[in-house]
Amino acid sequence: MRGAETMLEEEGREIRRHIVDMACRAGGGHVAPSLSCVEILVALYYRVLSVENPRWENRDRFILSKGHAALALYAVLARKGYFPQSWLDTYGLAGGKLGGMSEPTVPGVVTSTGALGHGLSVGAGMAWAARMEGSPYRVFVLMGDGECQEGSVWEAAAFAGHHQLSNLTAIIDRNRLQALDETERVTGLEPLGNRWRSFGWQVAEVDGHDVNAVADSLERPHTGPRILIARTIKGRGVSYMENQAIWHYRIPNQEEKNIAESELRRPCS
Repeated sequence: MRGAETMLEEEGREIRRHIVDMACRAGGGHVAPSLSCVEILVALYYRVLSVENPRWENRDRFILSKGHAALALYAVLARKGYFPQSWLDTYGLAGGKLGGMSEPTVPGVVTSTGALGHGLSVGAGMAWAARMEGSPYRVFVLMGDGECQEGSVWEAAAFAGHHQLSNLTAIIDRNRLQALDETERVTGLEPLGNRWRSFGWQVAEVDGHDVNAVADSLERPHTGPRILIARTIKGRGVSYMENQAIWHYRIPNQEEKNIAESELRRPCS
């Protein structure tokens, strides 16, 4: 088991290195929001999802509702073989195949995202369709916590809770920062778990940087829709980015990139 943990931890560090490299090469992208959800994506794609064949009708569906974290998703998809890793070098560049927000022209991406608040509605619709068709696939949606200030999130939550969509799981990247400030200073979300319970969802909370804890929680059986609140750190793995709202948009300069690359060769403390 320790060997598997080490492999997944190293995979996370490699994905983080890709994130920083892609953003710096392109001169754009959302680095810190991508760094906070790495372990969540590793848990999903390396342990939980049945998505090996993106053309299989009954494959699990994953929606990155916080589409601005596409850097992290692209790195995971490339390392899982959905497309050549050389595509990562073209991120955000003229003629490249990978844009700033996740879109279904990219193998493994099921729907366009980036307009925050839409992913859960799409996911609930997919889960409802699977139930009507008698299909066994599950739907997983990853949202940002600032995104949960959108009214459309709670409309989807009400729908899924009313219909008790047991094939739907949402995950919140709870790093407590949004674009310009702390979530609790902008529009408070707490008590976040109780809010979801009031809509008929089963709620669990976990350390979002513990790959195996995230995967273990997602693999537990449940009835009705489920929400996993994953406690994370924005900018995780790069010391000067961690918990700093300004890094929602900023791209490292060469000196900062060198520091990030050095730190990302070491395990996160």
